[in-house]
Amino acid sequence: MEQNIQRLKEITILYCEDEKSLRDLTSNLLTSFSKQLFVAQDGQEGLDLFIEYQNEIDLIITDVNMPHMSGLAMAEKIKEINPDIPIIVATAFSNSEYLLEAINLGIDKYVLKPIDMKKLINIMLHSLTYHELRDLYHDSLTRLLNRNALVKEIKDTPQDTLALIDIDKFSVLNDLYGENNGNQILIELANKLKIHFADQKYKIFRVGSDQFIVLSKDINESSNELKIVCEKFITNLNVQPILVNENFIDLNITIGIATGERNRAYEFAQRILGYARRSFVEIMIYNDELFNTRQDFEANIKWIKRLKDGVINKNFKAYFQPIINLKTDEIYKYESLVRYEEDDGTLIAPAVFLPIAKKAKLFPSIIRIMMEDVIKVIREKNVRVALNVSFDDINHKDTYDYIMLTLLTNTDITHLLDFEILESEEIQDFDLVAQFINEVRVYGCTIGVDDFGAGYSNFNMLEALNVDFVKIDGSLINSIDVNKTQEIIVETIEGFAKKTGLKTVAEFISNQEIYEKTKELNIDYGQGYYFDQALPYDKVISQA
Repeated sequence: MEQNIQRLKEITILYCEDEKSLRDLTSNLLTSFSKQLFVAQDGQEGLDLFIEYQNEIDLIITDVNMPHMSGLAMAEKIKEINPDIPIIVATAFSNSEYLLEAINLGIDKYVLKPIDMKKLINIMLHSLTYHELRDLYHDSLTRLLNRNALVKEIKDTPQDTLALIDIDKFSVLNDLYGENNGNQILIELANKLKIHFADQKYKIFRVGSDQFIVLSKDINESSNELKIVCEKFITNLNVQPILVNENFIDLNITIGIATGERNRAYEFAQRILGYARRSFVEIMIYNDELFNTRQDFEANIKWIKRLKDGVINKNFKAYFQPIINLKTDEIYKYESLVRYEEDDGTLIAPAVFLPIAKKAKLFPSIIRIMMEDVIKVIREKNVRVALNVSFDDINHKDTYDYIMLTLLTNTDITHLLDFEILESEEIQDFDLVAQFINEVRVYGCTIGVDDFGAGYSNFNMLEALNVDFVKIDGSLINSIDVNKTQEIIVETIEGFAKKTGLKTVAEFISNQEIYEKTKELNIDYGQGYYFDQALPYDKVISQA
């Protein structure tokens, strides 16, 4: 019995009851016997919850007589969406009319009030057994085992060897051929996997929209042995492409293979898959020399806590690096650069924490801190300051609105604020960025592109965004005094900028030779350790 109860703790239940006292009592009991419980006060609320969480809900328990929509009416609509979902009806009325209607709707079980919890638990277990946990452990599209089944499978095994198979750019295929054909591609790929990876040796799972797992049943099979089987699968897939509606679809896939204890193999495969994709390699085997996953994980967890605490305790601070007019050698403005300041005054560079902050979705909080510090230094020291914003910042509604509100409440000084849009991060919506530029320009702000020459650079983008200046990426400046190729590229950027009325800024000027070369190339402004490092607020020279 205890083992059966444990099965219930793996499911999510939707419970609908309009009588508050009974609802509260039963809800408390069901909570202890389930993974998650959604509670509704009537049939309409129950239907709304199911529509929103249908991919999570595994079983429904409902009263019959409820306001707004009866339990049976709700059940009928839910069965139209998912005819396989187990539904148990609970009612104080034992007449045959309700029972007959429930049977016609495909209701699984029928229990009378007052509810006997022991009987209800048994009914729930019978209902799940009847459906063979179909929705819980099988993918509805491909009918393969799903991620829940994988987690269950590898939970108690001493060691696993598996391959994580990912379709490259599947979203593009969906857009190109349509969602229905995209689904058919997944079904056909699943069929090919089942044919190639024999049942007696492997189990196959669909664990994501375009990801599959091949798990070896042989705990002694090595990653290298599985790689050979996967290589043959790729060869066969190239020779015999997916056939959908009489059209052959060429699929490119990337495979990460790993061996590990418990669920570590899946974790390792996810990590090496990303590495393989970035390296443009079809198949790659995880090894500890490339990654130290556990240490990385623990370090990231600690950093996330530090960063969250840092937002509250004001450990994030803006530092200001001078940007020099190369014609006059005077400070023209400052660029604001984020630093994490430890309690003992030690400064942590952004390269250490920004990638983690981005994954932890702390950027909106950090940009607010930077905006506040920038406005403060402009107002109190009357200096021009540039603030970096990424596409993610512009695309984040709350951040976008916060920036506009700050400009609106500081219109007397916004003419001294520049925005540098990070060009090294891919801009996915040029219309949105153009809108941002037009709106901040109303407040007298100047706009430029940062990191130009790295990442996704193209000259058409400069014209499309209608910016005022371009900052040439440091990778093109750091050896410009000895690297002729860098010199030619920078000269080309500078020439284009001048013809289109843009000012140019060179960063990473670190010595006299680079300084002289940038002046020779007619760059307007320079920035780097040759002039000064990023300075705290009290070291910024006031022009008030």
